[in-house]
Amino acid sequence: SAPHPKPPPSLKPAQHLHPLPPQEKLTFAMSMWGGRFSATPNDLVAMMSQSVSYDKRMYAHDIRASIAHADMLAAQEIIPRKDADEIIAGLTAIKADIDAGNFEWSAKLEDLHMNIESRLTERIGAAGGRLHSARSRNDQVATDMRLFFRDECGMVVELLRTLQKALVELAAEHTDTVLPGFTHLQHAQPIVLAHYLLAYVEMFDRDIGRVEDCAKRMNFLPLGSGAMAGTTLPIDRERVCAALEFSGVMRNSMDGVSDRDFMCELLFSVAMIMMHLSRISEDFIFWISQEAGWIELGDTFCTGSSLMPQKKNPDVCELTRGKTGRVYGGLVTLLTVMKGMPLCYNRDMQEDKEPVFDALDTVKTLLQVWTPMVKSVQVNKERMRAAAADPALMATDLAEWLVKNGVPFRTAHHRVGSLVGFSKEKGIPLDKITLEQMIEIIPEANEECLELWVPEKSVAMRDTTGGTAPNQARIQVAFWQSKFAE
Repeated sequence: SAPHPKPPPSLKPAQHLHPLPPQEKLTFAMSMWGGRFSATPNDLVAMMSQSVSYDKRMYAHDIRASIAHADMLAAQEIIPRKDADEIIAGLTAIKADIDAGNFEWSAKLEDLHMNIESRLTERIGAAGGRLHSARSRNDQVATDMRLFFRDECGMVVELLRTLQKALVELAAEHTDTVLPGFTHLQHAQPIVLAHYLLAYVEMFDRDIGRVEDCAKRMNFLPLGSGAMAGTTLPIDRERVCAALEFSGVMRNSMDGVSDRDFMCELLFSVAMIMMHLSRISEDFIFWISQEAGWIELGDTFCTGSSLMPQKKNPDVCELTRGKTGRVYGGLVTLLTVMKGMPLCYNRDMQEDKEPVFDALDTVKTLLQVWTPMVKSVQVNKERMRAAAADPALMATDLAEWLVKNGVPFRTAHHRVGSLVGFSKEKGIPLDKITLEQMIEIIPEANEECLELWVPEKSVAMRDTTGGTAPNQARIQVAFWQSKFAE
């Protein structure tokens, strides 16, 4: 089975990227592929073609894959072991330089791979030129991305789990806190706050499942696919596969270099996380408003107005809503890039990384902000309870009481609806209607019906699996606490 993905170290701020000077020759880049050409690329074409400004974040994964590749080349006697050892030592030193911020990235070298190989050749000489034996940048970058995004999946899962724990912790404090539940943005039925919060715990658990599923499907090695047809050299792909902790090798070289399904899946999974964060944001924005006043967020998660001194704005929630559209846009971008791709690799696919990088940066930042924000929530139980005390929210309880007493549901629904109409027409709240008045509309009514207009009683009666009863909320809290302890 696939190893549990481990989160990568915190990403450092992007180092300065040196632009391409006017008329400068792309000497090393040309040496990689320029034998066919008599002129260097147009300067603007060169700048448009560079990807190092964003793909350099995969440097640790690129170097790890190159070390495994060099070791395999030596083991297969494709290159001398002495050269492989120099390559591995050189790559290890380059990684240390990058970790320490002592590496100068250059756009004139196009991408991450050429920057690292150029520095390697500077360090160890001609032996560095052996590293690219039996591989293409096509299968190299496909391998780097799978390694990188596998680690990113582990980080996202960990952040989601941490947010789940914060929600469960808050839910445990509010298994008896009553508030209105909504349908069509109208008060519908009483619920307990824990039940609401645990709904998002369930959503985020499905998100975790999707991300973990995606990590399993991406965990196959494309390296060895070459440009698209494999290689004539006697490589050992299984050796590299084991060294890089992949579940297996990709069986088809054309698929190996051209597949971006795993990136589409990951971006969709992130879009789903953002959708869930946006939905809870929408509720919190209303709950914090003066119209509701049900919760207060910590000051560190809100901002003020440049003009109105009294304002406290839920900016984290609002930015979450806004950034959700940004992530959706990234998903559409990637799907659009891929929809017209004939096999195998095409340069369009250079556009595959930025939408996913941006989406992951966005969701990781938001998840790290949301967890402490949830912990900062202060609940106004009195205002929640007052909003839930409207007896109209218990109309369904009366209909179900009639069902328990033998009345067909459709008949019960119609009669209670008529009672609600009577209440509105006469201006009498449902809990102030007398038994005599009720019997005129609902002949089966008795004294028990007059006791149904209490929100605490309403939620307590919904004591079935998945219901909003405090007892069920406590059972679910215990379930999640047990799961987190595993």
